[in-house]
This record gives sequence, structure tokens and C-alpha cells, in this order.
Amino acid sequence: MPSQFESNTNIRLIPASQFSIDELTSIYNQTRVDYMIPMPMNAARLAEYIEMYDVVLERSLVAMEGETMRGIAMLGVRADRTWITRLGVLPSTRRSGVGEALMRGLLDQSAQLGVEFNMLEVIKNNVPAHQLFFKLGFYEVGELLILRRPPSNHSYELAIADARRLERYEALDLIGYDRGTQPWTNQSESLSHGADISGLYLTLRDGSRGWLAYQRQKFTLTHFIYKTEAGDPATMAYAFLSHLHHQYPRLDTYIENIQANDPHLPGFYKMGYVESFRRIEMWRGSPPASLVSK
Repeated sequence: MPSQFESNTNIRLIPASQFSIDELTSIYNQTRVDYMIPMPMNAARLAEYIEMYDVVLERSLVAMEGETMRGIAMLGVRADRTWITRLGVLPSTRRSGVGEALMRGLLDQSAQLGVEFNMLEVIKNNVPAHQLFFKLGFYEVGELLILRRPPSNHSYELAIADARRLERYEALDLIGYDRGTQPWTNQSESLSHGADISGLYLTLRDGSRGWLAYQRQKFTLTHFIYKTEAGDPATMAYAFLSHLHHQYPRLDTYIENIQANDPHLPGFYKMGYVESFRRIEMWRGSPPASLVSK
């Protein structure tokens, strides 16, 4: 692969692999200083993000003007699909074609891999980015919620259930089957790269049953993947969340990209979860049969 890509402007697109993690972190944070949701990162978090979401730095791009970094965009690569993420342009450089050049560069990288299905998310009401993605052939799939539940004295009743803790290998085995086309962050590959993965399997008195897989970080519970195998999804969500927070009452909880039409959501709200913001999920091309059937 060449070490440099030419855009239609005086901006050069350089593979992100030619920069250090510290340099990539710095330019990413500079592009987000005035965003609606800035989401700053440090180098350790960015390195974890790259590994967890299969970001390929050789296929990701940094926009350069002379010796100055003007923007960044990253490409996640999995079988039959790619994901565009961390797109950002310096505030002083926006509306000059840099964002479009980065996007076209990543789509070209995807095409070089022979991949025709591309995924991304855009923060709701980020109109310029939203319109750019439409221009490049993306279409809306649905809305995604980012939910949080801070540590609190929220009053709730522990659901009566037969609850069994799932070891890492058990949780990872469950998340690989029959969940349809999920947002990139919630696909089975994402959780399989994470540390401290475990889960819960619950059976209620009426025979309802379901499971939750999650990642426990030092101060936070995150990366939830779950399924109701039998019974009402809202009831099952309340049941496995009540047991989870009974076990970890002092941990903050932050989960991303829950589909807005998810029938489990009433159970989350009953447990004190609140919506932080929304994203719009967008696709380009048709999802491959191998992904839909998972």
C-alpha cells in the first residue's frame, strides 16, 4: 500500500500508522474541542479503542497540510464490512473539503479490500456530517441511544430469579449467535477483544429466561450485550439489571448504541438509566448474509 494518498485539495492523506498513538490522540482531541459531545481520549484509551474495534491504522488516515495535521478518520475492518469512526477536522479547517477527502479516502480503502458494506454513526443533530454522509451514499438505519446510570441510592426491588454468573468463555459463546445486524460496537468481535468480560444468566419463576454479558472496568460497567430467550424483554431487562447492580452498587454504568426500538428499554428506565444523547446509525451498501444471519 502506498505511504501517501492524494486528495482533490492541497491536503495529503497519510496512513495513521505513520504516527504515534500520542500524535493520533492529540489531533483527535483537537478536532473535538467544540463538538456537541467532545468525548476526549488519552493515549491508553485510544489504544484500547483501536484494539477493541479492529481499527486498522494502515487503512486509517490523517489529513496533512504541509507539516500540520488537519484531521483524522479511522477504519475498522472485519469480515465483509468496514466501519468509519473517529472522523474529525480541526475547527479552523472545516468547510474546506477535508472531511469529505478523509471520507472518500476511507471508502477507497474499503474498496481496495473488496468490501462493499460500510457502517458508521453520527451524533443526532450534527447536520454538516449527516449531510456529508448522505452525499457519499449512506442511508439511515435507525437511532441509537447512549445510556448512563450513575452510582446512586435509586430504590429498586431485586427480581426473584435463579441467577447464575457466566464466566468469560460462557458469555462470549452466547453473544455470537442469533442477534441480527448489530452496531459495530455491539458486535460479538468487539466484546471478544475486551478484558474482564463476564455475564449473568437468569431464569424467572414463570420460565422466562435471558442473559446479559458486560465488561467490568475499574470504576465502570459497560459494553452490555443481552438477549431475552423466553418471556417479556422489559421484565427480563429489569431482572438482570437488578441483579447486576445489586452485585456492583458503587460502579458507574455507561452503555452505547442501544437501538431506540429495543423492547428491553423500559426495564433500563425502571432501573434508573437516563439517556445522555443519541446517534444515527447509517449504512452504505447492503449487509452481507453472513452478518445478518449471526
